Amino acid sequence: MQHRIKKVAVLGSGVMGSGIACHFANIGLDVLMLDIVPFNLSEEEKKDPVKRNSQVNGALAAALKSKPAPLFKKDFASHITTGNFDDDFEKIGDADWIIEVVVERLDIKQQIFARVDKHRKAGSLVTSNTSGIPITMLAEGRSDDFRKHFCGTHFFNPPRYLRLFEVIPHEDTDPGVVDFFMHYGDVYLGKQTVLCKDTPGFIGNRIGVMSGVQMMDLTVKYDMTIEEVDAITGSLIGRPNTATYRLQDLVGIDTSAKVSGFVMSNVSDDEYIELVKGKKQPEFMAHLLDNKWFGNKSGQGFYKKTGERDEAGKSIIHALNLKTLEYAPATRPRPEIGKAKMIDDMGRRMKAIVGGDDKESKFLREYYAGLIAYSANRVPEIADDLYSIDDAMRTGYFWEYGPFETWDQIGFANGIKMITENGGKVADWVKEMSENGHDTFYKVEGGKRMFYDQATKAYKPVPSLENYIILDTLRDSAPVIKNDSATVHDLGDGVMCVEFTSKSNSIDYDIGQAVSDAIDKAEAEGWAGIVIGNNAKNFTVGANLMNVGMMAMGQQFDELEKLIDGFQQINMKIKTCKVPVVVATQGYVFGGGCEISMHADAGIYAAESYIGLVEVGVGLIPGGGGTKEMALRASDKFFEGDVMMPTLIDAFQTIATAKVSTSASEAFDFGYLIEGKDFVETNLQRNIGEAKRKVLELAREYVAPSIREDITVLGRAGLAALYTAINEFKLGKYISEYDGIVAGHVANILCGGELTQTQQVGEQYLLDLEREAFLSLLGNQKTLERIQYTLQNNKPLRN
Repeated sequence: MQHRIKKVAVLGSGVMGSGIACHFANIGLDVLMLDIVPFNLSEEEKKDPVKRNSQVNGALAAALKSKPAPLFKKDFASHITTGNFDDDFEKIGDADWIIEVVVERLDIKQQIFARVDKHRKAGSLVTSNTSGIPITMLAEGRSDDFRKHFCGTHFFNPPRYLRLFEVIPHEDTDPGVVDFFMHYGDVYLGKQTVLCKDTPGFIGNRIGVMSGVQMMDLTVKYDMTIEEVDAITGSLIGRPNTATYRLQDLVGIDTSAKVSGFVMSNVSDDEYIELVKGKKQPEFMAHLLDNKWFGNKSGQGFYKKTGERDEAGKSIIHALNLKTLEYAPATRPRPEIGKAKMIDDMGRRMKAIVGGDDKESKFLREYYAGLIAYSANRVPEIADDLYSIDDAMRTGYFWEYGPFETWDQIGFANGIKMITENGGKVADWVKEMSENGHDTFYKVEGGKRMFYDQATKAYKPVPSLENYIILDTLRDSAPVIKNDSATVHDLGDGVMCVEFTSKSNSIDYDIGQAVSDAIDKAEAEGWAGIVIGNNAKNFTVGANLMNVGMMAMGQQFDELEKLIDGFQQINMKIKTCKVPVVVATQGYVFGGGCEISMHADAGIYAAESYIGLVEVGVGLIPGGGGTKEMALRASDKFFEGDVMMPTLIDAFQTIATAKVSTSASEAFDFGYLIEGKDFVETNLQRNIGEAKRKVLELAREYVAPSIREDITVLGRAGLAALYTAINEFKLGKYISEYDGIVAGHVANILCGGELTQTQQVGEQYLLDLEREAFLSLLGNQKTLERIQYTLQNNKPLRN
């Protein structure tokens, strides 16, 4: 049976229920969210529908106000309707998918599912978001049709942002239902779908609990402070900056304790858990739980915000002393800890980290020895394949590398040595792997990433990557073009991909040259077209600000003019060349990256793309064609009889306030993206593949655009209105005097300069105004101060 999802019923409106409902709304589904009628209503209040729905409506309102935002756009909330279990439960009969997200108690969930079984329509899908209760137990006593269409679908919090989606069938789940959720989670929900076995904690929380407990044990063993542990377990090893103890505060210490307690109580035949069960809980954990110091939600946990600020204006944070159980100002760990960060290559860095003799290296060596041994011994208990564990930990816990990927970085033989030296158990299948001469868990063959399958004792393609284009798998092939900041790959079918490889993918001369050369080659040799994209965390942070700042400080204005003109002409070349150019973005799409995207024929934007012309923050204007494009797009919105000024003001505010979209969907509202030209891809790993498909679609009947000469600008009339707005902002202290000067340059370009009347101008005319303004601002000391401050502090200066 082919399942089609239009309406979803979410049962439970807590943090997870509301978050899941919002993510369903993000992809356009109709959502019914139900929760209990509050217990504390008076007899009169029980008659009031508003009061009866106060639990669910309050939860949804809280979710919509939370940060990070659960919705791609605020108005997507219109897809969600609410109700309560007493008055509205029968409405689930219209739902194609019913997901339970109530409290983690078996008896309550079973009661809910008994009611679901009564009201659901035959063939509808039913799932539980339980984080660990066995799916088999939840299905007990239910009808055959219910059991056939029932499984676990575990989202991670927050559902919009964490990509892991665990699918957990029980023995009676129809295989077609499992296949459906593996596909639907990937293509529609934008998740990394991972097939799990029905074991306590499934994959993510099973490995995550072991990792967290191990971190705490080693903190005590090596007499480390929480600041020291956080310094070495964050970005240094490819983990989030929240590291270990800041993460506990963020998640909730009580929540972590409950998950850990559940896993500990329900797991059997697990060498690590059995060992830990015999140990006493660390005194500091008991202290925090007893005092209800659960972390961020209670105002203090391992860390405590004081409300005070230091001389630099930064918040003073106190940290818990694990011995005295008292708070004291957080200390900065000794600088030696971070030296390995200077090693960019993660393989070399990991070898250096676990090979040292200081206590930090010993801590991490023992931690990784335990983690990789434990993970290997959980195959095939919790997952049939090692890649499933790596997928789960990367996408559920924001680790850059899963346990087996890290083992490959450390070295296969070195990992075995670490395990044995620390008294761990090397999995039998790993020993057999070694005996058969295999020494990596992953390798690339024929442009495909392969994993070692312990069942067949052979390498197989990683199934979860089958529908993605992963540029790392193309490294063994000769690049079409390559320089210090960019690589151009052959994606097949006549499509190239220009990949940025500079630090933070910042745009420099070499990137511009690679784009230009790729276009020349594509036109001369008959290629179908070009994708501009990469698999990095961010598409690009924008132009190389350090380079621009150094040239300006050195008064190299002739060279700067050539550089700016060169970037403008590259973008115009992208726009007018004879082959289609499509961008594929994710993460930051800032400044020059936004300008490149605006000039492409189309864009495939990962939903989590944060797009903006941010130049005014450093005292500049978008000078690579971004301001010109906003003027052009405003002009295209004008219509006969239109007063035009509101449209012009919208474009001006977008640039002058450096608006950054919180999602690709929101970028349409700011004019960065255009309906019909640009498209949102929920799964960021699919964006390059979708961009390639778009290139091939456009290539069939492609006609190169011409340079526009019909851009309507308002001249002095528009300038008068925008200058008035700037002055009002200054008087209201919303912007500084210099902000007003920068904004004035933006206004001048958007209006076409001091023209006496409304008229039409060409793209090059506006580019010339852009370049003149950009150079003028680079000659101002206040802009140079802003650039220097931003480079040093990674935040803007309002001077």
